[in-house]
Amino acid sequence: MARSLGLTAYRAIAGRGEGRMPPLNIPRPEGELLWIHCGEPDGYLAVQDLAMRQIASRPGLNVLITMADLPRSMTDSTPPAHIILTEVCDEHPASVETFLDHWAPDCCVWTWGRLRPNLLLSASARNCPMFLINADAAGFDGRRDRWLPDVARNLLPLFSAVMARNPAAARRLSQLGLGHGETEITAPLQAGGQALACNETDLADLAATCIGRAIWFANGVQPEELQTVLAAHRQALRLSHRLLLVLRPAGALDPQDAYAQIRAQEFRVLQWDEGQYPDETTQVLISEDPHDIGLFYRMAPVSFLGGSLVAGRGGVDPLEAAALGSAVLYGPRVGRYLQSYSRLASAGAARIINDSAALGMAVSRLVAPDQAAIMAHAGWEVVSEGAVLMDRITDLVQDMLDTQQGVE
Repeated sequence: MARSLGLTAYRAIAGRGEGRMPPLNIPRPEGELLWIHCGEPDGYLAVQDLAMRQIASRPGLNVLITMADLPRSMTDSTPPAHIILTEVCDEHPASVETFLDHWAPDCCVWTWGRLRPNLLLSASARNCPMFLINADAAGFDGRRDRWLPDVARNLLPLFSAVMARNPAAARRLSQLGLGHGETEITAPLQAGGQALACNETDLADLAATCIGRAIWFANGVQPEELQTVLAAHRQALRLSHRLLLVLRPAGALDPQDAYAQIRAQEFRVLQWDEGQYPDETTQVLISEDPHDIGLFYRMAPVSFLGGSLVAGRGGVDPLEAAALGSAVLYGPRVGRYLQSYSRLASAGAARIINDSAALGMAVSRLVAPDQAAIMAHAGWEVVSEGAVLMDRITDLVQDMLDTQQGVE
């Protein structure tokens, strides 16, 4: 590739001084490693969803997700299994080589824009195939892109496929040198929620036990939220006396402590994790096991997602509930899931509440099958919006990894 003066100048400037490397205190996992760079600060949830879909589609695959800067909320949390989250290295040649030596990715998916010339050129030189997806005009409108457009012009041909999330982005890439037909216009990359698994036997048995009963699920309830949830349940019981609340404690709320508080208020309560099935008199069922979240989303036409009434708790991913047909109720403090809650609320699949009275009233209305079905359908449309793009990217990545492994 003929190098431009702009690119040569950029690389010379990037090589000055000493590089800055994020700590490489996580060993590279054995086997195939897909590297996804999240270039857009607000795009992490969609990128994480994309990563989880790749992992589900390919046994043994691990995914490295990099960002320019990791928000504090991410550094304090643990990513899902088989996902490694870290800051990307800077553009100093020594940093780039150290980064690529350590991670040795088998394939790279670069999102949004803000391309890093030294990193991408070095990855390409190591025969790491790369895709650019969800490209946006804003990702190619930085100072360097405006003053040195030939830098991007030399980098874009490195990608095996380029996808722009709207016509404006495609026009911007055309201005930077991509020829007609070399950019595919797609929908934006959006999180779609994972269809959480459940034990089918438990689902059948619980459904048979609860025939004719209305159920709601309070998932991820924090200590500060327990009394609000219980007050809402007591209010809703006045209109639906057979209503069953499934409550999953989270954070510092110990299940035994929750059980004691619920018993103290004279609710009839059982503990699912101890093998207890609800009967006609059970009013509250407690379960802490995260593996049963998918089971209760399937059973409950409406779910309250905890951590949303108190600050600093991180909240619960609402798309997981919507993906399994449960309408979503939530408080005003949803943290990093704000974009997902907003999408659902705009579509009519989620409602915000602020206190126990509002929660009790919403539960009473939404356990009615017709009301829940309307919200469930709206939620399904939201989680399905990006499915075509996710499938397209998954096919590209899987085919490329097969090629790398010599699979016909």
